[in-house]
Amino acid sequence: MTNIQILRRLYQEYTKEHLSKILLAVFFSILVAASTSATAWLLDPAIDKIFLNKDQSLLLLIPFFIILAFATKGISLYMAKVLMINVAEEVKKKIQINMLSSFIKADTEYIENKHTGRYISNLNFDVNQITNMLSNSFLNFFKDGLTLIGLLGVMFFQNWRLSLIAIIMIPFASITAKKLGKRMGKVVTEAQEKSGDLNKYLVDIFKNHKIIKIFQREKFEEERSEKFVDDLKNKSIKIATVFIRATPIMEVLTGIMIAILIFYSGKLIMNDQLSLNNFFSFLAAMMLAYQPVKSLATINVGVGQGLSAGKRILPIIDIKNKVENNKDKSKINLVNGDIIFKNINFNYLSNIENKVLNNINIKINGRKMTALVGQSGSGKSSLLSLIPRIYDPKSGILEIDGQNIKDVNLFSLRKEISIVDQNVTLFDDTIFNNIKYAKPHASDDEIYNAAENSMCVDFIEKLENKYQTMIGENGIRLSGGEKQRLSIARAFLKDSKIILLDEATSSLDSETEEKIQKALDKLTTNKTTVVIAHRLSTILNSDKIYVMEKGNVIDSGNHEELLNKSETYKNFYNRQINRS
Repeated sequence: MTNIQILRRLYQEYTKEHLSKILLAVFFSILVAASTSATAWLLDPAIDKIFLNKDQSLLLLIPFFIILAFATKGISLYMAKVLMINVAEEVKKKIQINMLSSFIKADTEYIENKHTGRYISNLNFDVNQITNMLSNSFLNFFKDGLTLIGLLGVMFFQNWRLSLIAIIMIPFASITAKKLGKRMGKVVTEAQEKSGDLNKYLVDIFKNHKIIKIFQREKFEEERSEKFVDDLKNKSIKIATVFIRATPIMEVLTGIMIAILIFYSGKLIMNDQLSLNNFFSFLAAMMLAYQPVKSLATINVGVGQGLSAGKRILPIIDIKNKVENNKDKSKINLVNGDIIFKNINFNYLSNIENKVLNNINIKINGRKMTALVGQSGSGKSSLLSLIPRIYDPKSGILEIDGQNIKDVNLFSLRKEISIVDQNVTLFDDTIFNNIKYAKPHASDDEIYNAAENSMCVDFIEKLENKYQTMIGENGIRLSGGEKQRLSIARAFLKDSKIILLDEATSSLDSETEEKIQKALDKLTTNKTTVVIAHRLSTILNSDKIYVMEKGNVIDSGNHEELLNKSETYKNFYNRQINRS
């Protein structure tokens, strides 16, 4: 995407709707330019009439107009900045909303391919670069560009020869700006990476806080944190250094210009070709022009920062999901809930060479319980994730009741599926709202019934605020078993026809396991249930068991059949007995 394309898109999608405010800011910029130019021009009659000719009639009038000019400039500048700040913040809000929407809708595999900290950096650091481009660079372009034009008009009005000498600095400033802009784009990209590294580290610190304590790595993490902060500091210094690199160049250029002008003006005044009042008015205009020229010289830098950020942000907003929503396709028609895997192959984008699932051909009978057993890494969880289309297979067909799930409305498919995972995900909200998340329009009674069916009531009633208790980030204030039961309560509330259990009882203590197993039995009654089983009770209750190894289904049958014909299953079963 070229810089022109980025600017066009930012205008069309984000700033065009605020065009009236931008034009009003331009109007106030014109007033700033006019009042600044008027200040320089007023020095001509002030020196001529008051100081040289001692004309008392203008002694009060000219100072009044000078005050008026400065007041107009100050108020207009304030109004222009307030307008552009509002526009920039509105644009920032819309970009961040679009980015968050993309994150929420994105394929799980896309989100998993980059660390959370990187996305946080995109959402904050990069969006701020675009905001600064709008609120500072574009405003300065109008304000300082118009002011420079006005002051050049005053300068040429006073003396065109001196003006030609003075404007020599403008092309030098443009060359400087171009070189700095290229350098700034590179430095800002590096700074964004360091900001992403720091955010990534911060997320890891919060996520692994207990581990740091247990393994006594506080000192190590303090040293690491200093490195991340130091790296970002160095890049920030580099950005600031590059940004102000134009200052010494502009100072030298201005000094040379003033020296040449004084020398040349002196000769003109001595030869009666230039009056003193014209010279001072010209000199004032030229000195006032220094600030806008300096500002315009650095605009390219600010725009470069914004464009560099745009190149990173817009692709995120434009994420095209591989798992299509199929909004226009028909809803799935679930009757029995038979699930058939036909020649399914699957691998993750992060590890294309290694197949996770290899030519899977199995049938999961509707309204029955089917178990998947096998060593860690055998592909059980990946196979489970294909059913609600968290991922899509690389090849093959997955059918439910004879319907290819790629050809049905995705919302209708997922509406019929509930999952109870070993890694329970909860929100930093109340217990009530965490259960309600599965069915937003559920009545209070439905939520209380779901809690009762999942054996949550006994621990909820012991909490100070009962159902309104805040559970902390990912339920940190609850035990593993309590979190698991909340996850089961959500499945009860959703009441879907297909239940996926990914080691759902792995976090439960022995005291509550029997109760929870009864709850799961109730949850899965007459439902198509696929369970990744580690517990003997689950294996024994399954109508069919598939034994998996290295992405392949190597055996299938019921418990008794597999004990007789599968050495792998027999070893798995014996290990379970020994653990018991």
